Amino acid sequence: MTDLAIRVENLSKRYRIDLVQERPDTFRDMIVSKFQQIRNRLSHQEKSRYDNPSFIWALNDVSFTVERGQVLGIVGRNGAGKSTLLKILSRVTNPTEGLGEIHGRVGSLLEVGTGFHPELSGRENIYLNGAILGMRREEIDRKFDEIVDFSEVGKFIDTPVKRFSSGMYLRLAFAVAAHLEPEILVVDEVLAVGDAEFQRKCLGKMNDVAQEGRTVLFVSHNMSAILRLTQETIVLDQGKIALRAPTPEAVDYYLNLGLSKEGERTWAPEEIVDKNRSFQPIALRVLNNQGKVVDTVNASEGFSIEFEYGLSEAISGLRVGLYMMTTRGEFVFTTFDTDDPQMYEAYSVRPAGRYISRCKIPPDLLNEGRFVLGVNASTYRIKRYFQDDKVLTFNVDATGAPGTHWPEQRLGAIRPSLDWAIKKTK
Repeated sequence: MTDLAIRVENLSKRYRIDLVQERPDTFRDMIVSKFQQIRNRLSHQEKSRYDNPSFIWALNDVSFTVERGQVLGIVGRNGAGKSTLLKILSRVTNPTEGLGEIHGRVGSLLEVGTGFHPELSGRENIYLNGAILGMRREEIDRKFDEIVDFSEVGKFIDTPVKRFSSGMYLRLAFAVAAHLEPEILVVDEVLAVGDAEFQRKCLGKMNDVAQEGRTVLFVSHNMSAILRLTQETIVLDQGKIALRAPTPEAVDYYLNLGLSKEGERTWAPEEIVDKNRSFQPIALRVLNNQGKVVDTVNASEGFSIEFEYGLSEAISGLRVGLYMMTTRGEFVFTTFDTDDPQMYEAYSVRPAGRYISRCKIPPDLLNEGRFVLGVNASTYRIKRYFQDDKVLTFNVDATGAPGTHWPEQRLGAIRPSLDWAIKKTK
């Protein structure tokens, strides 16, 4: 246990989501209220802990450990339980069930600016906020100049913070919190503050903290920051741990939550909100070079992507296109079925009917990994009939691709086969 900084076992947190009962005005109201509470308890006593509609489980039976010196990322959608978990570990709130053990001094950056008083100056708030975060006065004196330099608000340090802009306020608050020296640092989305330059500065400071061997729990929606700062990441989904894995794998899993992974996505009639619209999506498919629907294609063989759709009336100037992205949201390419002027002339008007627009992806183009497909149907600068940026994902297997005789992972989304020439000049 001496090598563990954090141990969490069967941690759960329940919140009540219905209206809180008003305070009774009379003794009679109090008696009625007590009987109502007893009746409610009896009516729910046979139900399981999950069946009561008056409560929601923000965390549900979460267990994990963090070793000393480990930097662990935590990602998940809004409402997944990330902030609740950090608040329990920081002792801001108590769990409903389970336990969380912390071995070492904890510094928490949960809500940047907590503890700042608007009537006090920046200087006074540094001492106030530092004391709230557990810093001794001698420690604040020693770090004062460093905190002010980092915040870049030295010119206004004796001005009441109520006159600060929101960016200045957040700069100073982060600077105070970031210069703690705890054994365990709990960070919740604080790198989203300030302008782009200051965000990069914050990220650099967090990287320094990670390199110093401190234990860090880091929550963020910035996947680039998660990938840069952490080696391992937990994915939370609906209050439960969906996956704990090396950060690249966990980020890919998180970004693919809710996407079709079978090589085909079909749209049921009930999914189409506007039943009267002229363009109706039917299916998007990934096909191997034998024409079979697949989830994984070979990079050296090439494959096809087809989009099936129906038109309830003739449309002029329609173009149907594909977006291909990495799972981290980086665009690989965009293509439309009428990019060729001859195709555009041939299909300048598409009569009502059922269509398939098929795109052939040449061999030796994509690198290994997982990719996301989106679709678009529009008349250029006139009308958008349908768009879905994230329809399905598929894998690319690089077996047999150029350079696979080298046991290394190639960087980038594409892995083209390019012509090289080697010439001896002397």
